[in-house]
Amino acid sequence: MIDHNKISDRELRARIRNRTIIFGGNRKLKIYGKLNCKSGKRMKKENRILFSSEKEAILEGYRPCGHCMKSDYLSWKLSLLQTNVFRF
Repeated sequence: MIDHNKISDRELRARIRNRTIIFGGNRKLKIYGKLNCKSGKRMKKENRILFSSEKEAILEGYRPCGHCMKSDYLSWKLSLLQTNVFRF
């Protein structure tokens, strides 16, 4: 996990090209998604963190984005319903 404020733009672009950074996340909302997501592009830089894999994001307690990762989000939500963690 990399804090967006602690990496230079040059280094960030290089890591994206090398595929060592694949996902971005919102620190406050605990949501991760694809780097080209419209929602993710609107978030403040100080809230953005970067992940090298989906597994890393999940291990850190983040959930999939409902916009750019709709099927993963729906699976995540369904798993909450099945375990009765999600309450209406």
